[in-house]
Amino acid sequence: MSAFESGIYRNIFKEIGKTEDEISSRLKEIVHTFFYDEEERIYHETSGDMGYLTDTGNNDARTEGMSYGMMMCVQLDMQEEFDRIWKWSKTYMFMTEGENEGYFAWSCQTDGKKNADGPAPDGEEFYAMALFFASHRWGDRDGIFEYSKEAKDLLHSCIHKGENGRVGTPMWNKDNYQILFVPGIGFTDPSYHLPHFYDLFALWAYEEDREFFRKAAEASRNFLVTACHPVTGLSAEYANFDGSPMNKELPWGQFGDFFSDAYRTAANIGLDAEWFGIDKGQYSIPLKMMNFFQTDLEAARCAYKVDGTPLERPVLHPVGLIATMAQSALTIPYSDNENSDFSTAKKWVEWFWNQPLRKGVRRYYDNCLYLFAFLALSGNYRIWK
Repeated sequence: MSAFESGIYRNIFKEIGKTEDEISSRLKEIVHTFFYDEEERIYHETSGDMGYLTDTGNNDARTEGMSYGMMMCVQLDMQEEFDRIWKWSKTYMFMTEGENEGYFAWSCQTDGKKNADGPAPDGEEFYAMALFFASHRWGDRDGIFEYSKEAKDLLHSCIHKGENGRVGTPMWNKDNYQILFVPGIGFTDPSYHLPHFYDLFALWAYEEDREFFRKAAEASRNFLVTACHPVTGLSAEYANFDGSPMNKELPWGQFGDFFSDAYRTAANIGLDAEWFGIDKGQYSIPLKMMNFFQTDLEAARCAYKVDGTPLERPVLHPVGLIATMAQSALTIPYSDNENSDFSTAKKWVEWFWNQPLRKGVRRYYDNCLYLFAFLALSGNYRIWK
């Protein structure tokens, strides 16, 4: 039975022998480092009751990290920090005019100045999900803190821009129900596909938008089966709508390989298995990846083609890769048989447990994925109804 139906969430750390005290203590330490440690924190508070998360490798604030921070905060019952991040997002990142009115600028300087006037859809979908959870956990208030209305309005923009005289383009392809890498472009990012979010949007969005998200959830689960290699399980950073790697050279680079964005795909599949358990074949993917890599050190060795061909390209986020592989263990049922699939998954969870948070300038992305994985594996990444 899925967690959505039962309200019961696995604690895989406990399944592999960690104690409640060990898990709780470790989570408190991680949260303190991520949000409050003067040397290592990602989160920073500003005047006006606001706060932002900074991408330490690029010295900016991104909708990816801001929306991630809000999801972390609602899971951890940190409403003050949630509201600060949301207020910063609405004050500096939200666009009120032009083609992208109703969306968020994907990157801003830490003083709030926009670096771009385009959005990144993974930010919008995480904003909406975090806002719905905040509404259900803490209740709506006035203005921008009427969380549920903000979420509904955002999702409505995401699928209806360009209709009835509205300027701009939607974030989903209206023909195949797949989320786009950016609005108006002809390809997708497999790690943006979050069917477990769309199932909930189909319950809580405006009534006229719910059927769209029901179809999007089905489309994304089917897409993930085709986007992940049948032997290695690896997906590309960018993919065509049929799931094949998007190998076209773009002005900002080539993204048809298994690299940083793609790490999240396995973690997303794991959380979907926990929350809803609707398997279209995608739940076999993480075990294929675990068997392909064999060890955590092999996984962090280099980038790969999706067929497993190694590339002369170093991994930028080795801690994040280990974290997402560990989170994907949620697809594999518990077993005490030493020769079971869970025995393979257990190795990855142990490797992750023994891996500290990353330090240094590249820590932002790794540690975001790390905190999400710890929440998921400890039973603390939950649906708030």
